[in-house]
Amino acid sequence: MKRRIVGYHKDEAGDWVADLECGHCQHVRHNPPWINRPWVVTPAGRESMLGYELNCKHCDE
Repeated sequence: MKRRIVGYHKDEAGDWVADLECGHCQHVRHNPPWINRPWVVTPAGRESMLGYELNCKHCDE
């Protein structure tokens, strides 16, 4: 189920986690070449993705 990003925080390992509108969270790592999300490494990039919809696996369950 698609849910909008409403904020971000870092986990214990220092990786970025998106806070979703449903209350669940999802990692948004930039780990090329496997995961390519360069927007996550800058404040402006993260801000530009607020409202973007990610698939929430927890809501799908």
